[in-house]
This record gives sequence, structure tokens and C-alpha cells, in this order.
Amino acid sequence: MSHEKNVTKSAGMEIKRYKENLKAEWEASLLYRRIAVAEPNKDLAAIYVRLAETEERHAGTWVQRLRQAGVEPPEFSPSIRTRLFSWMARKYGSASIVGMISAIETRAAGDYDDQSEATAVGMNTEERSHARVFNYLARTTGGMEGSDVARVEGRHRAGGNALRAGVLGANDGLVSVFCLVMGVAGAGVPQREILITGFAGLLAGALSMALGEWLSVQSSRELYGHQLSIEERELAEVPEEEKEELALIYQAKGLDGENARALADKLLSDKATALDTLAREELAIDPHELGGSAWEAAITSFFLFALGAIIPVVAFVLWSGLSGVVASSAFAATGLFILGAASSLMTGRNWLFAGGRMVLFGMAAAAVTFGIGGLIGVSV
Repeated sequence: MSHEKNVTKSAGMEIKRYKENLKAEWEASLLYRRIAVAEPNKDLAAIYVRLAETEERHAGTWVQRLRQAGVEPPEFSPSIRTRLFSWMARKYGSASIVGMISAIETRAAGDYDDQSEATAVGMNTEERSHARVFNYLARTTGGMEGSDVARVEGRHRAGGNALRAGVLGANDGLVSVFCLVMGVAGAGVPQREILITGFAGLLAGALSMALGEWLSVQSSRELYGHQLSIEERELAEVPEEEKEELALIYQAKGLDGENARALADKLLSDKATALDTLAREELAIDPHELGGSAWEAAITSFFLFALGAIIPVVAFVLWSGLSGVVASSAFAATGLFILGAASSLMTGRNWLFAGGRMVLFGMAAAAVTFGIGGLIGVSV
């Protein structure tokens, strides 16, 4: 009797799972078709239709499973979320919701991995493919990537990211240590203690920056490596699915369906370049770089922070008391102005305005910490 109850309970759980899967597939299919109707770009609209057709094929599998279990599929009523997303697509265009759908697809990409009925027909692979397609679409604007637009306009200079990182790293070191020594100086401590505090802050901040940068870049490299291994495995196991996914991406870039599929077929036919192509087009990463060297990023961050931090400290090597405060402020103001002016190369703002703004904010922060230090010194 107990065995029969367990069998009945297990069958009930299976039917419940089939119904949940079926509803999810119907929701996705309906939403993608409504997005296709709202999408003015016919190539992108065709992509959404093809995604919807895949979801409908998945739904057919779950309908069949339910009927084999002696259960008729339930009536379908779209969820509030599907209705809301459909309205947003119709009102504001598909671009208004692609990012949200991308996040949903990414979270759901592994839902079928432990369901044998789904893996037997490749649903899990197709769902991961959908997630990557939407991740790509979320990065596009009208079928063209921002980086593509930048190359056409010619306004993004090579090395811009490196310059930005350099300016921000040095600025962090300068402002944080400047405020630190001003706070200690405001408390009226001797020159020796100010120097010890300043150099300790420099070393601690530079090490913290280096460690944080190393962890960030190394984590990115490990993530990219994992994604590449998945791509390599899927390229070997389901090459046709990868080819279809790549064709969808090229359609999103503006190619018609026939040329997109021909290009995907040509690129993936060469085993030497197939993985490289998938990595660049689907994952937007350079498989040879994987986000750069973690050690190079850490060492660079350490020295950039230290370079900015030494500016306000060195004044107290030469002067003490009020003279040291004035000299440190003058050194820091000069450094802040130079960094602000350098930032104008990225922002396009007037260099005098950018430099002056940096000086104003930096001096204001230091004045606050100097005043707080003075209050603490008096109270102690």
C-alpha cells in the first residue's frame, strides 16, 4: 500500500513538473511573438519568431508527456509579467525589455539540465543558446554594437580604458591619503606621526587596490575560461545548434537570414577558428587575452595608487606644522588639477573646468577631514 502511495505521489510530481515546464514555454513563445510584432527591424523580428518556434517545439514535448500520463494540457492564461512585457514592447519597443528578458533567460538556462526528458532532445542546450542570444541582443542597439558605432564615428581612442584606469587609480591614492594626512595634521600631531600615518595609508591603500584588482581580473579570467570550455564542448557535441546561434547573432547585426547562415557555416567549418569566432561573437571576449593579466593589473594598480598617494605625503618630509599643511595642500591641488585635466581627454570637457572641479572637490574633502581632526585633537 505504501509503495502504491509513493508511486502515485511520484507521478503527481512529474505531472506538476510537466505543467510548469509547459506554461513556461507557452509564456516565452507568446512573449517572443509579441516582441516580433513590435520590432520594426525585420531581421530582428525574424530572430524572435525563430526563438518562439523553438519554444513552441519544446511546449509540444510537454504536451505529449502530459497526454502520455493521461492528462490533458491545462488552459493557458498569460502571466502578469508576460502581459506587462508585451505592453512595454508594444509601447516603447523591444529594446525596452530585452535586457530584462536576458536576465530571466540567463537564470533559467540550466533549468533543464537535470530533466532527462529535456536533455534527451537537446532542450537544455537550446535554452542556453537562447540565453546567449538575448545577452547579445541586450548589448546591441538597432542591430549594431556600440563598439561598431564607435569605430564608424572614430571618436573612441585606443588606450582610452587604460588612461581612465590610470587617472582613477592615481586619483584614489591622492585624495584618500591627502584626506588622511589632513585629518591627522588637524589633530595637531607631530611631523613624524603624520609621515608614519601617510606612508602607512599609502602602503595599505596600494596593497588593497592591487589585491582587489587581482581578484577582479582573475575571477573574470576563470569565468571566461569556464565559458570557453562550455562553448568548446557544445561545438563538439551540437555543432548545428552553435551554427544556428551564430547565424542569429549575424542576423541581429543586420545580415539577412540566408547570408547569416552561410557566414556562420563558413566560419564554423574551420576548426582552427571556430572556437575563436564563437568566443568573440557570442561571449564578446578575446580567447587569447581572457580579460588581461591579473598580475599586470595588480602591479599597475599598486604603483598608480602609490604615485598619487605620495604627492601629499612628501611635503611633510620637507616641512612640518602649518608649513607642511600648506605645502601638502599645494602639492595635492597641483596633482588634482593635472588628473582632472587628463580626465578631460576621455570626457571631452574643457580641461580647465575638469581640473578646477577636481581641485574643488578634493580640497573640500580635505578641509572636512582637517576640521574633524582638529575637533578630535581638542577633545582628546
